[in-house]
Amino acid sequence: MIIDVHGHYTTAPRPHQAFRDAQLARLADSSLPPPEPAVISDDAIRESVENNQLKLLRERGGDLMLFSPKASGMEHHVPDEATARVWARMNNDLVHRAVELFPRNFAAVCQLPQTPGGALDDAIAELRRCVEDLGFVGCNLNPDPSGGHWTSPPLTDAYWYPLYEAMVELDVPAMIHVSASCNPNFHALGAHYLNADTSAFMQFVEGDLFARFPALRFVIPHGGGAVPYHWGRYRGLAVRLGRPDPADHLMGNVFFDTCVYHQPGIDLLHRVIGADNILFASEMLGAVRGADPETGIAWDDTKSYVDRAGLSDEQRHKVYEANARRVYPRLDARLIAEGR
Repeated sequence: MIIDVHGHYTTAPRPHQAFRDAQLARLADSSLPPPEPAVISDDAIRESVENNQLKLLRERGGDLMLFSPKASGMEHHVPDEATARVWARMNNDLVHRAVELFPRNFAAVCQLPQTPGGALDDAIAELRRCVEDLGFVGCNLNPDPSGGHWTSPPLTDAYWYPLYEAMVELDVPAMIHVSASCNPNFHALGAHYLNADTSAFMQFVEGDLFARFPALRFVIPHGGGAVPYHWGRYRGLAVRLGRPDPADHLMGNVFFDTCVYHQPGIDLLHRVIGADNILFASEMLGAVRGADPETGIAWDDTKSYVDRAGLSDEQRHKVYEANARRVYPRLDARLIAEGR
């Protein structure tokens, strides 16, 4: 079985974005009425998925994708907590509907209603609702709700502990995933996202989070940002800082996905990180679209790169299926119940 752990609903029907636009307009002008929820039919959802993510998933040989709201559309930088609550709920409910229409092909991962410097009570409540009531198997966690200004404490800070306690209780992992960039110094897709991946890993190196939460699990997307390429740097910094080797200190709790869009990058990821800590993913129809003009392969057809990475059958099984089932135990339980 081939499980893609990184998919976003980037093709949601237009009325959904119209609702968001109305939300933001009302924040700018409080005299406007609260927007009405978007009316979106099941047929509109089917069309938006069948002709996009599901079509490519099937064409490329995948079986199931973890599906979450559009990352850039989470827009955690908007400071109004009431607006964030409603927007997260709307996004998650729409993803849930899509998953219910294609239960053999998708499983849901939720957006949290984060705001810059805001309390985490709403995020915990939404996580519980999505997991306990709607059957979601994980969440996306933004380490920088400010959108590129990094006003939140590091992920190892006690500020995050109540959320981590809920994640451990519910037995769900988080994918580290920022949203829009509000800082013109950082292109959202080419800098901000990769900065966040890399920064999160270094925060883990510096802290002892997993001594306190040994069952806590994170997936760092986009191949781990700069981490695999600079693995020696992080090991050397750990020695310099008097920290344990990250290979021993972190790799029971931190995992990397394969959203790396060329063969040398995928090859390096597997040589450095190893099959036990890599989960297959594509983020198809996300940041990088189209095909590499040198090879003719779609940038986000990551399966084509993993297939050419020289993995053994055992390694390939771990990357394509076993690791996802281990890191996302609620997904595993669902698949077992379905006889898969």
